[in-house]
Amino acid sequence: MTFPIEAVRAQFPSLATTDAGQRRIYFDNAAGTQVPKQTIDRIVDFFQRFNSNTGVFNPTSVEVDALYDAAVEAMADFLGTADSSEVLIGANMTTLTYQLSRSLAHQFAPGDEIIISRMEHEGNVSPWLQMAEDSDLTVKWLEFDRDTWRVEPELLAPLLSDRTRLLALNYASNLTGGVNDVKTLTAMAQAAGAMVYVDAVQYASHQLINVGELGCDFLACSPYKFYGPHLGVVFGKRARLEALHAYKLRCATEALPLRFSIGTPAFELIAGLMGTLDYFQWLAAETGVTGDRRQQFVGAYAAMGAHEDALAEKLLSGLNGMKGVSIQGANTLANRVATFSFTHDRHSASGIARQLSSAGVYCHWGDNYAFELAKALALDPNEGVVRLGLGHYNTLGEVEEALGIIEGVLAA
Repeated sequence: MTFPIEAVRAQFPSLATTDAGQRRIYFDNAAGTQVPKQTIDRIVDFFQRFNSNTGVFNPTSVEVDALYDAAVEAMADFLGTADSSEVLIGANMTTLTYQLSRSLAHQFAPGDEIIISRMEHEGNVSPWLQMAEDSDLTVKWLEFDRDTWRVEPELLAPLLSDRTRLLALNYASNLTGGVNDVKTLTAMAQAAGAMVYVDAVQYASHQLINVGELGCDFLACSPYKFYGPHLGVVFGKRARLEALHAYKLRCATEALPLRFSIGTPAFELIAGLMGTLDYFQWLAAETGVTGDRRQQFVGAYAAMGAHEDALAEKLLSGLNGMKGVSIQGANTLANRVATFSFTHDRHSASGIARQLSSAGVYCHWGDNYAFELAKALALDPNEGVVRLGLGHYNTLGEVEEALGIIEGVLAA
């Protein structure tokens, strides 16, 4: 079935917004996506009809309790677990990772080892480095292959030992777009007795996750990167979560998943998250997919991915053909998501980004919090890269127009 791009774009009100009459081309999706009207409507509806705290007997409070339960059940389907108690919802990925790192520290002893890949966003680095410093742990850095642009098993194997306790690994790089073989790397680390904490923030924007298939102990993602509100979500295996020391108020529940909820959840945003998941089900129906909710998510992501691949192929081909451009990542679509970073031999990243933004091509520049990765690539510490991130609401016409603008900027 042809991807219903016009119907899709009609679901996103912000796509019609202009800057003094100038259209916007949203190629900054790796930093945060636009949201569909289903998300907006759910948030507005919450404030109009259900703005209450939880745990008492008035009808709005009962509705809020039901909303939270429905949200973790829907996210369980989204992530591929049958147990909604394994879904933690919090402020953002980094906050949740800090919180869990402090809890996990109780299970480690001085001299234990943790492994962190060089491909990580800083949200999956600093919490572990600071935990290691506080607990006198040894940190080992896991390099990535400069030909495949991902972590290969032969790079992980020599780092594993009987003291390895944790592997911090991303699913997809937010700078290079490289996708790691998380299933294989997880199995290797767990065979050595280590837990695996996966940052899937960038991957969840483009491909559907299946934690049951991956086997990882923890997996973090950010709804605002996959067309939802500003929240963080972490999957954790029930046995792992139950064994953790929980930093919480003394009178707070011991029951999962609220055991790790510090303070009142942002219920209005959780309502918005339900709207995003409603949107994926709408898209599944638009593309002829039926079945249960998980099957609808699978169908929606398959349609989104096929559309993005066509856009990505055009964008990557165009960038590769421009004189002076160096792609910081794979030059093919194999094992990557639709996030593309580049540098130029004459123009600074900030200068390019400034001119693109003035022309209505939204983008990002800098190290994009991939601090270790930027150092490993010897990027200018003050400039980094220009980053373009595609989403499924982008069009081939936008790609063609943006390439023309980029070419004009670089030719100056």
